[in-house]
Amino acid sequence: MQIRNLLVVILMCAVAVANAQEPTKWRGEQQNGVYPDKNLLDTWPESGPEVLWHFEGLGEGHSSPVFVGDKIYLSSMIDSTGYIFILDMQGNLLEKYPYGLEFFDSYPGTRSTPVIVGDWLYIMSGKGVLYAMNPETGDVKWKKDLFKDFDGENIRWGVTETLKLDGDKLFCSPGGDDYNVIALDRKTGELIWKNEGLGELSAYCTPLIVDLPERKLLVTMMASHILGIDADNGDLLWNYEQTNRWSVHANTPVYYDGGLVCTSGYGRGTVKLNLSEDGGSVEKAWHNDDLDTRMGGVVIIDGYVYASGDNSRKWQCVDFETGEEKWSTRELGGRGVVIAADGKLFLYSDRGDLAMIKATPEAFKLLGQTRVEYGTAQHWSHPVINDGVLYLRHGDALVAYKIK
Repeated sequence: MQIRNLLVVILMCAVAVANAQEPTKWRGEQQNGVYPDKNLLDTWPESGPEVLWHFEGLGEGHSSPVFVGDKIYLSSMIDSTGYIFILDMQGNLLEKYPYGLEFFDSYPGTRSTPVIVGDWLYIMSGKGVLYAMNPETGDVKWKKDLFKDFDGENIRWGVTETLKLDGDKLFCSPGGDDYNVIALDRKTGELIWKNEGLGELSAYCTPLIVDLPERKLLVTMMASHILGIDADNGDLLWNYEQTNRWSVHANTPVYYDGGLVCTSGYGRGTVKLNLSEDGGSVEKAWHNDDLDTRMGGVVIIDGYVYASGDNSRKWQCVDFETGEEKWSTRELGGRGVVIAADGKLFLYSDRGDLAMIKATPEAFKLLGQTRVEYGTAQHWSHPVINDGVLYLRHGDALVAYKIK
């Protein structure tokens, strides 16, 4: 019995260590905007979901919160300096520490969401400086200037990608002629590989890792092309042209059932690329001009794609296999962010409306709606669902809604 108990303890410790080494991820565990929470409310009261708490005084920023243990981490800017804020689960400020100059020009504030794994925190400023820090103390372990160290160049509204980790590799896109996309050793900052890509500037895109049987594929969107890169050695495997007038491709590609869904705003729309079994090539399946979300992401539920439009200003559902529109509506202002959980979609419009609808191709079925009453500036941040609570950042405020 004692041996059995000892084995159980060892197994539990191993699981805890493994979990501690799993990095936080932008837009959920699969980077697809779908969260695992179940048994959420089926409808909201007329006044909207209960506000458990709100914290004001964050400063300026458009990033999202991440959760490690019983702490909430998020980035923000005060007087042109970037800070990491740490809150407890009741919304109390535990600590905040500075990391460096942030993007204070047009649409000022932090862009990148922190990534935390073990006793490491990674953040990229809108000025292109990458910091590796201790998440508890704020001490900088190493930093790299992507524009000075790797021949990159900033873009009109400041680099916006959230860093992507896989094992000991850290991926990012300086956008230089030589160092277009790179992999760094996350513990030292040393270069592992570089890829020249097509020599295009970065495009506000957080990359995606697709774990295939034969390789790990890094997919990102640069100024005019979607790139598929071997994540292990940095080889460019394929590219696909995707352009718009401002070179903005701020949505992370989504992988689903052998296909990549890549979306751009300003009327460019969405393309579905069928991916070969080994990830070495792609083939266009369809293109939908109308589904042109600028920065709100897409989610795919049971074979249907949900997103908002930019030029089209519609919330939409299209068939993943064909790209055919199933429904569209201009309710809630028609533009914004979409995430999903428990068969429901949570829509956050750029006018400050928060709504819940049923994830169904049959029709737009509103299950609840409220106005975001706290915060400042643009309604652009992506909400996050964690343990039955929806966390929404609006400028200088973080709001926690009870949705379970």
